[in-house]
Amino acid sequence: MPASRYSVELAAPDIGAYAEGSGGIPYVTTFDSGKPGPHVLVTALTHGNEISGAIALDHLFRLGLRPAAGILSLAFANVAAYQRFDPQRPTTSRFIDEDLNRVWDEATLDGPRRSVELTRARELRPLIDRVALLLDLHSMQQASAPLMLAGMTEKSLALARRVGVPEIIVRDEGHAAGKRLRDYGAFGDPEAPAAALLVECGQHWERGSAEVAIDTALRFLAASGVLPAEEAMQRLAMPAPPQRVVSVTEAVTIATNRFEFVRDYRGLEIIPRTGTLIARDGAREIRTDYDDCVLIMPARRLARGHTAVRLGRFTG
Repeated sequence: MPASRYSVELAAPDIGAYAEGSGGIPYVTTFDSGKPGPHVLVTALTHGNEISGAIALDHLFRLGLRPAAGILSLAFANVAAYQRFDPQRPTTSRFIDEDLNRVWDEATLDGPRRSVELTRARELRPLIDRVALLLDLHSMQQASAPLMLAGMTEKSLALARRVGVPEIIVRDEGHAAGKRLRDYGAFGDPEAPAAALLVECGQHWERGSAEVAIDTALRFLAASGVLPAEEAMQRLAMPAPPQRVVSVTEAVTIATNRFEFVRDYRGLEIIPRTGTLIARDGAREIRTDYDDCVLIMPARRLARGHTAVRLGRFTG
């Protein structure tokens, strides 16, 4: 089913009350406990049509949440795109000029190129550079089980395990089209202490994606130490299935304008046999390289230079 044909079960919240923010960055609010602890950031709306993250941040604000230790920042990222969200055309507001989650390398941020998204990334960058722990809230085109994208560093894998949800942790290196916020700067440096996670909470507009976003955000805050100890223990003690790790071996990058999957894959399909044809990219056949190959987030926006699907195997 194309993403545009999924029902929009969620109502996009009015985030106007958070526009002024604090510290000079619009739509970014920071609470300082005045006590030692990490600077923790939760971001939503990296893509303007992924509204479950906005619902989760709005929920945290309405709880009156304040950090028991350290510093807590809550950021709505691509607000310009979100302000164009139309439930009648929900796929059209992912970004204005370019994907905000493909611009997070130093050369791009320091370079001459201009776009709405780069302007916002540069505006957010001073905050990002100060953060010790990051959770970036996302959702997916297709209805699939939630995923925690932890990257390749051991520190981020350890953080994902402390958070405890979702069930599936994906270890991947990213996209050829550009660097994600999760991999920016110290987050992607295995020797630096800062760590980041990206959670895909389910299909963009399904009701359950907002529930996953809220639960994951609260568990992340509990694991990071900014929630009061009793509340953190209660949150992390809530039942959750044992986590499993998928290690990505290849991100299939589209090379032509004639890419097509041989089946309507939705994600997390396990292809049992080596050499199974899963897609064609012009004259090139895309086949599995090993038994029990797991398909991660097959795309429906099939554009040259972008990731079509990630191939992985269960490793833990």
